[in-house]
Amino acid sequence: MYAKILNDISQQYYIDNYPNEGQRFVAWYLRNIHNLNTIEAKACITDGAGDKQIDAVYIDNDASIVYIIQGKFCSREKVNAEPLREVLASWVQIKNLKQLQENANEKLKVKINELATALEDDYDICFELITTAGLTGSANEDLVVFQKELSDDSSLSANLVLVDNETLKFKYDEALNKNRPYINHEFKVDSSKCMEIMVGGTKAVIAAIPLKECIKIPGIKDGSLFRKNVRQSLGTTNKVNKGIAMTLKKNAEDFFFFHNGITAICSEVTLDADLLSIKELNVVNGCQSLSTIYNCSETVRNSDDGYIMFRFYEISNPEKADKISTSTNSQSAVKARDLRSNDKFVLAMKKAYELCYTDGYFITKRGEVADPAKYNTNHIVSLTELGKQLIAWHSQRPTISYSETKIFDKYFDQLFRKDYAPEKVQALNELSKSVFSKWTKDNPVGLNESLLAMKAYAPHHHLYAISVFFCEVNKMPESVPDPAKAYKKLVKNDLLDTIVDMAGQCLNMAFETASSETRDNGKIFSPQNWIKAKGSLKDIRSAVKNQLGALKIIPGGKVLVDRINEGLKLESTDFEGRWTAD
Repeated sequence: MYAKILNDISQQYYIDNYPNEGQRFVAWYLRNIHNLNTIEAKACITDGAGDKQIDAVYIDNDASIVYIIQGKFCSREKVNAEPLREVLASWVQIKNLKQLQENANEKLKVKINELATALEDDYDICFELITTAGLTGSANEDLVVFQKELSDDSSLSANLVLVDNETLKFKYDEALNKNRPYINHEFKVDSSKCMEIMVGGTKAVIAAIPLKECIKIPGIKDGSLFRKNVRQSLGTTNKVNKGIAMTLKKNAEDFFFFHNGITAICSEVTLDADLLSIKELNVVNGCQSLSTIYNCSETVRNSDDGYIMFRFYEISNPEKADKISTSTNSQSAVKARDLRSNDKFVLAMKKAYELCYTDGYFITKRGEVADPAKYNTNHIVSLTELGKQLIAWHSQRPTISYSETKIFDKYFDQLFRKDYAPEKVQALNELSKSVFSKWTKDNPVGLNESLLAMKAYAPHHHLYAISVFFCEVNKMPESVPDPAKAYKKLVKNDLLDTIVDMAGQCLNMAFETASSETRDNGKIFSPQNWIKAKGSLKDIRSAVKNQLGALKIIPGGKVLVDRINEGLKLESTDFEGRWTAD
């Protein structure tokens, strides 16, 4: 991987934006493994003088995880425990954010602000040590000790993940959807605790496998054992995984009874006395459990009475294997958004929308795809995106649009109403598409780079700004315009592109003004914290007022203002009160 990455980071983008190979390596990882774009990746880098052993901070708002990254780009095969000690040092410093911020560089100071906000929202912390080498034997021993120390700490529990050369290659291959050979493995078992059966022409073995045999299975560390699983390990700080670890430590002999078991598929399974041979093994349900067992290896290794149930299915049909993977994970913990996909109000909205737009499709389930050959792409809407649009427009709280958990849990009843008109759904869809058309690499509106780095949520402030134009023009500052009426007015009067551009400019103006004022007062400005704070809404509304006022005094500006005032005029009945969401 060293040679591969060295070649990749010789590209002009890396040369122009990062001064050394270390930063380029971390940026490569953010782009290729965390799938960030060029602007997002650059915004995460904190490496340099005063970085306090923290090379990058990436806050994943969708998964509610803060990734704190330390990179070691080297050509040698092994590294000692020094990088691990640097990670440990950064973890100790994060326990005192105030003190850390005093001595940190400017980029890290901003990230510390964002980290503090994320911790208030109960985000998990994951330290990633990424390296193109492997660890020495003694360093691997230190890794186990450090992982336990971080996960067990009551003041700031965290997960420590080593992404070494082997794991890095697997993650990169997976990102490219490349195939890897499956795993062959032999389990030592008690034949009296195994049963071979045939069900519907498929051979299966049900076995109670000793816990200490589980830690010998290859592919747990790098994730290759779980390539057909619907998700990879969530780390030791995950609530469920913590419970599993606690049972392993305190009640290992009862683990078999407390756990639902592991589902694995293979090309061949053979039970011969006390030896269970598996070819092309893949675990499709049980990633969290096996990863936690692996992380508790020292405890498990000394457990003689601990067992876990395995179901091995001999499957040759890849489609059937994929279906088993999906089906056996249907009882896994799911997000609030997934639980709402079959809500009666959601289904009512879906039915009404598809009756109104007969060539359209309302996507309610995560991972569901509407065939563009079958449906009009302009009439394909998503429940997830609609939730974000509703809270930005009707609740006037784009500051919450980043949080699917809040939208589909805390505020669901306020947002999703059975009588919400399909025309309004489509209007929000069209307005959002117009907004996102401005958030491109070409940056036609001239947005600040820090705003572009927040493309996952800042565009909802842009959508909010459009509604503010209608409120200001119609002197209805405390109300919310009907999105269908608003969109119709914009299209009819050929003002859609104009107002979308102006709304983007106002967002940009509000952002840069807030940034300047904060820094002028000797304080640290955090873009992510600003975008999540209600103060940003006041700033945007002020920017809209100022822009409309400024147009009146520039040559030719009054003509545009008159056109806007006429084109955006609505009846008072076209407004309603803000839907409460805080």
